[in-house]
Amino acid sequence: VQLQASGGGLVQTGGSLRLSCTASGGTLSTYNVAWFRLTPGTEREFVAVIRSSGSGGRTYYGDSVKGRFTISRENAKNTVYLQMSVLKPEDTAVYYCAASQGILSTIRFARFYDHWGQGTQVTVSS
Repeated sequence: VQLQASGGGLVQTGGSLRLSCTASGGTLSTYNVAWFRLTPGTEREFVAVIRSSGSGGRTYYGDSVKGRFTISRENAKNTVYLQMSVLKPEDTAVYYCAASQGILSTIRFARFYDHWGQGTQVTVSS
């Protein structure tokens, strides 16, 4: 499956953005789909994941975004979204979507994801 991430941009503190991760060459609902983010000098940080439909579609979030970000699916469009609200300057990063068919214990860890999108820049100005 090939992933295409989009929707990044420049937004002021407190604003909102919606990122999209659209798949081709596979059915995204059969994958766990996660968002990770990367800033210079850091490792990829887990942001959110939605489990495959066959695993119940449950969502999980990183502590730094819990209550502000929402991950969801639109199966008809083979797309996963990350709705980001109440954005803070520390949310500034390149955001990547990734897909895997791994078990629950692996879903927060980037090394277990086989398929990656190209990344989209999110910049939150103070």
